Amino acid sequence: MPTRKLAVMLLLLGLTASCSTRGANTGAAAPQQAKPADSVKVALVPGGPHAYFQDWKPAGQRAKTDFKLGAVTFDETSQWDQAKQNSVLNALSSQGYTAFGVFGVSPTDINSTFSDLKARGASVASLGSCPAGDKVDADFCLSTEVGDAAYKAAKAAIEAMGGKGTLVHLTGNNVDSNTQRRIAGVRKAVEETGVTLLTTITDVDKDLQSAQKAVSDLLSAHGKDIQGIVTTAYNPAVAAAAGVKASGLPVKVVAIDDAPETLAGIRDGSVAATVAQNPAGQAYVGTQVLTKLATGACTLKQPGVTVDSGSFVVTAATVATFDAERQAKTAQLTAQFDQLLTCKETR
Repeated sequence: MPTRKLAVMLLLLGLTASCSTRGANTGAAAPQQAKPADSVKVALVPGGPHAYFQDWKPAGQRAKTDFKLGAVTFDETSQWDQAKQNSVLNALSSQGYTAFGVFGVSPTDINSTFSDLKARGASVASLGSCPAGDKVDADFCLSTEVGDAAYKAAKAAIEAMGGKGTLVHLTGNNVDSNTQRRIAGVRKAVEETGVTLLTTITDVDKDLQSAQKAVSDLLSAHGKDIQGIVTTAYNPAVAAAAGVKASGLPVKVVAIDDAPETLAGIRDGSVAATVAQNPAGQAYVGTQVLTKLATGACTLKQPGVTVDSGSFVVTAATVATFDAERQAKTAQLTAQFDQLLTCKETR
């Protein structure tokens, strides 16, 4: 009898262990492996042709090499038309591109474009410009904090003017939310001083010829009445630097970006300062983070996060060294994103 009871007990124990093992195997899914980086194709898509985005091209190719990506393309054929940009993005998606760094044409409409791309399984970054308002439907936005950059530029102009006199602001598309942020940044700086803001001239960044005409008209009408010009868009910056130098007027010019003409003006004294941005860092770090998301290696702790890519006041004292500061900022951005991502352990 004891032998028979022992046999029954062993049989029951065996069945229990078998059931427990089957249950454990059923409930434990194997961890999903990240895709290889060479399966990722990244598209960098500005709203149209502009000098600002030319640094995206080499930066994207460096990222392709450094991160061993399948492809990186640069497409500036959207012609500053949101519908055309949507068509460009759709075409790239159909060609197998799985990650997109986009400077949207319409800040008020671009979130719907981001949502459409993400619905197809793409990873998406808003590069160089964040959507209007407080919501970012891309995975992240990596852009200059344009209000802060404009504030820095205006403060530099006011300092060059000796803290007094009359200032004019030249900037880009009036309906662009970035332009409105720049206008607010300049006004904030003016309100902190006794300087008078004579006027803000918008919609002069379409091309260099339009900007040159705007500067010529301004100097003809008010050249003797103004002591400073602050520019917060690329083409009027180049036009103001050249126009004031040619006029011989004692007007202090503070520009934006680091066009060769602008840096030459700083060296010869015809430009007081400029505020450089970090488009190469946007493209390089943006591509790096997009790759981590597209492979499934990482996820963002806070989807839609906004990160400032940096802005740098360049004067005669720093014109030889500012690019090293900018490169250091790019390295810091990589470290910053490491803190914003949750990544799988690699074995």
